[in-house]
Amino acid sequence: MSSSTNLRGGSDRCPQIVKPWWFVALLVLSVSYLPRATALVEGLYCGTEVCYDVLGVTREATKGEIARAYRQLARRYHPDRFRLEEPSLEGETKESAQKRFLVIATAYETLKDEDSRRDYDYMLDHPEEYYQHYYAYYRRRLTPKVDVRVVILVTICAISVFQYYSWHSSYNEAINYLVTVPKYRIQATEIARQQGLLNRPKEKGKNRRSKEEIREQEEEVIRDIIKHKIDIKGGYQKPNLSDILLCQIVLFPYYLTNYVAWYVSWFYRFTICREEYGDEEKLYIIRRYMKMSQSQFDSLDEPLRHSFLEKQLWIKENYEVYRKEQEEEMKAKMATDSRMKRYRRWMRNEGPGRLTFADD
Repeated sequence: MSSSTNLRGGSDRCPQIVKPWWFVALLVLSVSYLPRATALVEGLYCGTEVCYDVLGVTREATKGEIARAYRQLARRYHPDRFRLEEPSLEGETKESAQKRFLVIATAYETLKDEDSRRDYDYMLDHPEEYYQHYYAYYRRRLTPKVDVRVVILVTICAISVFQYYSWHSSYNEAINYLVTVPKYRIQATEIARQQGLLNRPKEKGKNRRSKEEIREQEEEVIRDIIKHKIDIKGGYQKPNLSDILLCQIVLFPYYLTNYVAWYVSWFYRFTICREEYGDEEKLYIIRRYMKMSQSQFDSLDEPLRHSFLEKQLWIKENYEVYRKEQEEEMKAKMATDSRMKRYRRWMRNEGPGRLTFADD
């Protein structure tokens, strides 16, 4: 016998690997448990029923045909219109009719909306894409039905209303304070007397008012004069509707156009044509150097703003010298201020880490 012959009578070829029977059975069992490619999944849309079949229409049905089919079925299965006497409802109960109506309503909600109907048709045509169908369905159900633009508009309006009333409250607080300041009160009283608002003839008989009523009226007159004669700047100025957020957004294109036109004009006049600055342009450059808003700069006294022009602060070098002088002057004032001296003495002797108590 040749040495190349297999002991079991085989040839020189490698022996075949025989798979055990239990491995084959396990493989068949695993395949049987794999999800089948079906578009009708419980929990999505109409469940295991086709929404078109629920309404009795084809996939080519129009919106009008779908609406008519829904109305016909709703008249038959709606809980308020359900009648056991109808021949077409033989074998139905009130509970089964109610469940059927929920399926009908779901089918109509699915097919009446173009986006939802498109997703549903895609699910019928591509049943193997399970996870995408679940995502599309629950994303549409959980997404808020309110338009985002409406939410943004309502939010802006609410902020604008709050902004206006907060601004109005600050303005009233400023007026209440100015009424108590002797300087403005004396000026308002003098103006009221010149206008004859306080020099009224004495009243007699039934029309005679008490001293308290007369005093209240005088206070109202003084307050009204201060309100209209004094121009309050800054955060306590009189509220203006054009400054609230809603109006600012609406007028933004207008403001942007004006700014671009102003910038082009400025560049053309003072950079290309080399024109000399006027007083308005000089004050604008000074305000930019000082990093102040327009309202803050307008609140400065007129003589002070005029002194800026005399010192030629629109020139960068002159402004730097002026700024350093102001800083040195502020340091000198702080050095001679008695409150600052007491604070520095306290920091040297006790300081935050050297607290003492009366019982020590």
